[in-house]
Amino acid sequence: MVAAFYDVAVIGAGPAGLAAALAADGRGAKTLLVEREARPGGILKQCIHDGFGLVRFGEKLTGPEYAYRFIKELENSSIHSEMLTFVTKIEKQSFGYVLTLVNKNGISKTACKGIVFACGCRERTSRQIGIHGRHSAGVLTAGTAQYYTNILGKMPARRCVILGSGDIGLIMARRLKLEGAEVLGVYEAKQTASGLLRNVYQCLEDYDIPLFTGKTVTRIFGEGRLEAVEISSVDKNMEPIGGTEEIIKCDSLILSVGLIPENELAESLGIQLDARTKGPVTDQKCMTMLDGVFCCGNALHVNDLVDYVTESGEIAGWAAARWAAAGWVAALKGKEEKSAGINKKEPGNFSNHADVTMDDSLMYVVPQKLNIDELATPVIFYYRSKYEMGKTLLTVNLDGIEVYRKIYPRLRPPEMERIELALDDMSIKHGSKVMFSLTEVK
Repeated sequence: MVAAFYDVAVIGAGPAGLAAALAADGRGAKTLLVEREARPGGILKQCIHDGFGLVRFGEKLTGPEYAYRFIKELENSSIHSEMLTFVTKIEKQSFGYVLTLVNKNGISKTACKGIVFACGCRERTSRQIGIHGRHSAGVLTAGTAQYYTNILGKMPARRCVILGSGDIGLIMARRLKLEGAEVLGVYEAKQTASGLLRNVYQCLEDYDIPLFTGKTVTRIFGEGRLEAVEISSVDKNMEPIGGTEEIIKCDSLILSVGLIPENELAESLGIQLDARTKGPVTDQKCMTMLDGVFCCGNALHVNDLVDYVTESGEIAGWAAARWAAAGWVAALKGKEEKSAGINKKEPGNFSNHADVTMDDSLMYVVPQKLNIDELATPVIFYYRSKYEMGKTLLTVNLDGIEVYRKIYPRLRPPEMERIELALDDMSIKHGSKVMFSLTEVK
């Protein structure tokens, strides 16, 4: 038996989920916000460093300060929140979707017309990157180390090695040193740092923490507790080079080796994922290939700024509320007409779309599809270059004709780029192709 019915259900109460729920509520949708943790805010709750909100608010905020601005709005809204609650199953029905929820009160079912996935992402572990040796205490991800340090007030390391130069790894290198730990170095398998350059300067160089590129951890030693790690140089294919091994004694190995969008629930519905982003294929309104299902934030693709996580959450929440108000009725009508032999376009499922493509110079572009009925407002594109590039020309072609160009002084894969394109007055039709390309220029 379904206990309640909502217009929009938002899964995840991090920055993307909070923004999506508030946007849906602001459009008048009856909204449910589901979160597996005890409090909303997501990873921001443990990010006590500043630098958040520069784009959105024009000022430096800590993670908790940034989250609090949205949590305050949540408290003053009509959104129904379910904390410490897991979504274990989603079933598609003619009217929308039924969610199975599990919390301290037991198992219940909730129905909704539209869903927004805002589940964020998780960190890769030592087993996922194939480090040899017994996985003893002291081997932990950077996010876990941050939780121990900033939330629990516990020191997870005294003498540590950090593997991976992602932003959270750089930030934790500084944080642990400030707390008195000896940070022996940050080791990165690539030839350049994987985090933002500002974090390389502010977290490593300003604190005399060495960065070693072209090196990785190949083995760990220790029974009950980590005692040492083996460091090896790697070749251009990221394979360890024999004879380059060195042993470093330490009590902790902190891993910052990449993030994976959380999309198991989306996959359970058969939603198509992009192999590049590991998130769903969506249009510019964050709708997936399944009618009424939207995705935003780091579940869609890993962002480097929380401001853009919030931006995509607002787009998804607003679009989900509009879908709940009208789109699902049109979808049902279209299916009825189709079953009656009337040949009309079904909303959703990209039946009236253009494709967004790219050449080999780009890692990815989001969105991957353009709904040609939704071009009245400018389209926001996010993308990353595949390689480090100097002065670079970005060109965007529509069916072979250049429609946009921009020159960047330099591009780096860790630094996501964002552009807005007004496409409403262009001859975009079903089957059109929008092509992104990067070229280094002198």
